Amino acid sequence: MSLPTLNDYVILEKIGTGSYATVHRAVKKGGNREVVAIKCVDSTTLSKSAIDNLLTEINLLKILKHENIVSMKDFFWHEGRIYIVMEYCDGGDLSSFIKRKSQLPETVCRKFLQQLALALRYLRSHNVCHMDLKPQNLLLTRKPVLTLKVGDFGFAQYLSTSESKFAIRGSPLYMAPEILLRHEYDARVDLWSVGVIMYECLFGKAPYSSSSLEELAEKIKSCKPIEIPKGCYVSPECKNLLMSLLKHDPNERLSFDDFFAHEFLDLAYAPIEENNEKAITLIQSAVKADTEGNIQEAFHLYCEALRYFIPQLTNEADHNKKKHLRMRVNEYINRAEKLKLMCMESSSLTESNSQNNDKLRQLCSTGRRGILQSTSLPYQELRILSKSTTDMASALEMGEVGEQYLAERNYDLALEKLKACLGMLVPLINKEPPGRRRELLNQQIQIWMKQAESTKGLLATKAVNDSPRESKHPQDQCLLQ
Repeated sequence: MSLPTLNDYVILEKIGTGSYATVHRAVKKGGNREVVAIKCVDSTTLSKSAIDNLLTEINLLKILKHENIVSMKDFFWHEGRIYIVMEYCDGGDLSSFIKRKSQLPETVCRKFLQQLALALRYLRSHNVCHMDLKPQNLLLTRKPVLTLKVGDFGFAQYLSTSESKFAIRGSPLYMAPEILLRHEYDARVDLWSVGVIMYECLFGKAPYSSSSLEELAEKIKSCKPIEIPKGCYVSPECKNLLMSLLKHDPNERLSFDDFFAHEFLDLAYAPIEENNEKAITLIQSAVKADTEGNIQEAFHLYCEALRYFIPQLTNEADHNKKKHLRMRVNEYINRAEKLKLMCMESSSLTESNSQNNDKLRQLCSTGRRGILQSTSLPYQELRILSKSTTDMASALEMGEVGEQYLAERNYDLALEKLKACLGMLVPLINKEPPGRRRELLNQQIQIWMKQAESTKGLLATKAVNDSPRESKHPQDQCLLQ
């Protein structure tokens, strides 16, 4: 297809070719000479199903307006051709990005997945299933920061998790098993595609890379186990999400709600406007508690606010805004650390007054004190009551170790131990009969849950001092600033 001639645009170059369309970079005449992408389709060559797909895409793009979805600016017919004027994404697509990098660090993968998840959450709120998620359809813009945007809605459908379809849609390598095997399917097919994209980001190839469709189908039919490539390491949270998405049986696959809530994505603290408002509210509450002398509550509130502020800081592109936000964040970090020390000193004094014995002083000297409450009298009572239950006693000991690491500012290990401890205690309390031990156990679980959340806030502060490495490719810059 030759370059089209349009009255309102200057066509610059062809930047992509699809099964029934070409995409051109163009500049709008007059005004600010906005750069756009124009999808050009020869309508005379389209089948009825292709026309239906195109009309569905246009109708969807009229409605879908989200930061992580490529926006449609205009569309029109001219001399037998259909033109869709789209937002121009100057960073290429995710497929090219992965090929250039070979494989992406887990932190970068999380960044892209978080943005993809925000787009999917928006699509689910409109009951839309994309049906063709793949790296080639995930476009990147470089300014103000490197941002992923979902594009190409040619196969998209209004489809819920309760409706079923049979038609083959999508690209085989990223197609859910239930589609490829011509079984009934629903909106959960998008989650499988996300899993394949995640795998390719992390390891540079799809889990079922094949030389032919037949070979791919055979691997799918045999339910060949998907494994982490030898020599590659990912965190437990990352591996859990990946394997939960890549379940052959959609009934065993992660649900959309669980996907959006998964701790690897940390979507609840994503750098979006509503979370900025939450951060401000938390800081106001922290300052109020601090002023009133409620130092433990102030500490937890500052830590929780930092979990919102730091992703915003790393995502901020404006130099002046970033500098101002960094100063504020540093103030909050310093205050949280001071409050933590104040809590330790205050509790240490209380304990020495209430139990002046060598064992307690020894515990205090090792750092298990203050906001770290494993030496409190209720806790000691709980330890005595738990001696007859081996699992509970082991979990409590693990929690103490977590507190020790927290006192020593070893936040990674502190969080690991606290999470492991809670993972054992929460199931136990559900089986615990009413009584004094259940009451004490519930109190301790709440304390450690709060400590775990605060530790996540303190752990996030490590990103403040991380300086972005120089990149040979301008489009890679700002990704993790």
